[in-house]
Amino acid sequence: MTAPQNISAPSDGFFANLPKISLAARALEGHDYYPAPDDWHLIATDVRDSTSAVAGGKHKTVNFVAACSIAALKNACSPVPIPFLFGGDGATIMVPRNFREQARRILARLRRFIKTEYGLDLVVGCVQIADVRRNGADVRVGRYEPTPGNHFGVFMGGGVSLLEKSIKGRGDANLQRLSEVAEDLDDGGDIDLTGLSCRWDQLRSERGKILSVIVLGKDDELREVYDRIQRLATNGDDALPLLQASLQLKWPPPGYQLEAKARRKRGPLWIMTARVLAETLIAHVIITSSMTIGAFNTKRYKGELIANTDFCRYDDGLFFVVDSAAASIAEIARYLTGKSEQGLVRFGLHVSDAALMTCLVTSTSDSLHVHFVDGANGGYTRASEVLKGRIRLEQAIG
Repeated sequence: MTAPQNISAPSDGFFANLPKISLAARALEGHDYYPAPDDWHLIATDVRDSTSAVAGGKHKTVNFVAACSIAALKNACSPVPIPFLFGGDGATIMVPRNFREQARRILARLRRFIKTEYGLDLVVGCVQIADVRRNGADVRVGRYEPTPGNHFGVFMGGGVSLLEKSIKGRGDANLQRLSEVAEDLDDGGDIDLTGLSCRWDQLRSERGKILSVIVLGKDDELREVYDRIQRLATNGDDALPLLQASLQLKWPPPGYQLEAKARRKRGPLWIMTARVLAETLIAHVIITSSMTIGAFNTKRYKGELIANTDFCRYDDGLFFVVDSAAASIAEIARYLTGKSEQGLVRFGLHVSDAALMTCLVTSTSDSLHVHFVDGANGGYTRASEVLKGRIRLEQAIG
């Protein structure tokens, strides 16, 4: 598949000019994916040993840290739009060629910042798309945009998986070397994480339970699985993965300290903490009172918030969170198990009572805000462990 005619291969406007995919199901068809320019750079980040961090009660921190890399690089590249994808304990981002050195410097700073402020180890990698292709994989990109101006990247071709494995030391050694971000690139500078927050309380399930689903398979199987699970989970009543009724604010918000650390730069933490608490108190009053202030409308914002949650698809993998009717969970598990026994898919499934949300807000008045969702109590991390266990079992049997 070739890029649209108005996209030049080395152009910084590649992602800006891609056709917009407004429906998650459409992102599974592969029609609107285009080859990434050779001179763009693919970036992967991952929280090392996220399983232990989640088990130690740091699930919200893991999600926030994963979103940090998206916020930092999105802000650095602004106003040039870039594709990004949240994965629970990591992220995938692409940046144009002229942002390469800046991106690598930001990643080096971020790695140190995350360790200092949040006590987690962030693994990072940045490699030119041409090098991914020379190592036997491809990177094709789609622009998933559920509402105008609020986009995510979706990926095909195997390149994202290859880079993820490489930065974790389980993939191509040459690609790992090419993607390394040297520690001496960290100049001690600040990181712009403007807009990143986690002010909402856990999103309690309104239908029954929250499912975190990971499915590996071919395109046609992924589309069928997604459609079937959505129908079973929602009983065909509402295609949205989460419901507005699940949105609840409490004060102080559970993630205020994470936000304060992200915003304080070199200032005292207590000052930024006080500022975040004051801002969130005002927001709490406005939203719980359903006020309309200037261009901000609470009801509209809540509707956009649910619509603008991320949909994760890359290579042969599909990751999504859905609020499911409790009575449907056993049937969903049987359906996926049947597909797995036929050799059509591999899957991991985690069930919880709630979901966690991390937000990246550019402008509420202009309706520019995206939101990253993961199931509570482990979410994608737990589902990934189930998937890995199934794969190990298959390998042992086979």
